[in-house]
Amino acid sequence: MKLTHRHLLASLLCLFLITSSARPQSPATQPTEKDQYLRFIDDNDGGGRLETAITSYKNPDGVTVHLIAAVHVADKKYYANLNKTFATYDALLYEMVKPRGMAVPTPANRSDSVLSMFQRLLKDVLDLDFQLDAIDYSARNFVHADLDAETFARLQEERGESMLTLMLRVMLKEMSKPQADQPEEPSLTELLVMLTSPDRSRHLKLILGRQFQDIESKVADIEGPTGSVLVSERDKAAINALKQTVATGKKNIGIFYGAAHMPDLAKRLHELGFRQTGKKWLPAWDMAPKEGDVIIKVVKKKPATQPVQ
Repeated sequence: MKLTHRHLLASLLCLFLITSSARPQSPATQPTEKDQYLRFIDDNDGGGRLETAITSYKNPDGVTVHLIAAVHVADKKYYANLNKTFATYDALLYEMVKPRGMAVPTPANRSDSVLSMFQRLLKDVLDLDFQLDAIDYSARNFVHADLDAETFARLQEERGESMLTLMLRVMLKEMSKPQADQPEEPSLTELLVMLTSPDRSRHLKLILGRQFQDIESKVADIEGPTGSVLVSERDKAAINALKQTVATGKKNIGIFYGAAHMPDLAKRLHELGFRQTGKKWLPAWDMAPKEGDVIIKVVKKKPATQPVQ
């Protein structure tokens, strides 16, 4: 096994979406749109867009739950549209691991966690907005639906889990995959042109956007056979908050969580009697080339042929 920059990128992006890098799938295993919550759309003209889903579910009692898949850095317009959508819900349940009693972060009261620092760095490099700066967490219908920092730390310690161990788990899984399953990458020449062009942030988003697929596979890599605090334990907290919210009489509820949480949350909703009723897609990253931009089309590799024995 050989460690490459792609393996490190895969692990970082996977954790980024949870708080999804991926291999292309065969038609037999490619998830249908019903099971997708994040997708990259290539415009076949040197650009594309990254889209997140709002998936709606309803139970026999007439309660509607919307799973809003989040990416934590995105276009300003994306967050503006989400703020308008959130205002239409009776309650919006949101993820955020924060100390007990701590007020929600605002641009004036920024989180100084390592993950937030990484996301802010990514925001600057990609010329995007940061979720904690753009979403109005002070809205009256917002409900915290996550583990507090103290419980999160205690559970991780009990399991011997950390961000580093989870990153290593994903990297080892990536390194063990056959070369034929690896995603397309630009050549060194193409990469140099991208990084030195005036629209380099757009090219970097294209590189990352192509990696954001196959969430289910990446979550499985992190979860392992016994689940993880980072995903399943936090999803349990979200579902508990949902049950409490429904008990108060709320009928139209949103759950705003990282895109990689969505498959597990959807499964838990199904177990509670909810069935999917609809889905719409929101553009999170618009990477269409503008006049004067450098156009680079990454040529897909042909599958390697096996030698005749």
